[in-house]
Amino acid sequence: MTKKKDRHISPEYTSPYPVSRLAPAFNLVDLAKEIAQADEMLANRAGSQLKIIAEQMAVLQQQAKSILEQTARDQQIHRAQCNFQKKPGQIYHLYQNRHGGSILSMLSPDDWQGKPPNQFIGSYRLESDRSWSPCQGKTIEEEDNHLKVIHHLLSDPL
Repeated sequence: MTKKKDRHISPEYTSPYPVSRLAPAFNLVDLAKEIAQADEMLANRAGSQLKIIAEQMAVLQQQAKSILEQTARDQQIHRAQCNFQKKPGQIYHLYQNRHGGSILSMLSPDDWQGKPPNQFIGSYRLESDRSWSPCQGKTIEEEDNHLKVIHHLLSDPL
């Protein structure tokens, strides 16, 4: 005999079990197939999400590597031999002498008429946070204009 509290009292269409003989038959094989299909779909979904996370981790790892390389470069430039006071916003030129040491100069290779006494490494702008930005032959005005364009693009709402 079934107790009253075990009976489903709501409408038949909300019943957790078949209440009509016309309802489709439920057998264990169908239930097992449904569970297997659900497991497969959930595994695929989890795999896809984990793949996205792995790709994001690779990007973050590359960004971390880039930050460490930039920091090492900035430290190398700050440790270069320098006979003047460095000022943020100015462009300086890095050279390597015959003994492998670094020299920071205000003179570009063009100022030496293309024949600098040491091997030219690159030109860098000293930023206000004491980091260095590669200049690639740009003048201070060109670099400032480039930074203004970037700032404008970042501050403009789309």
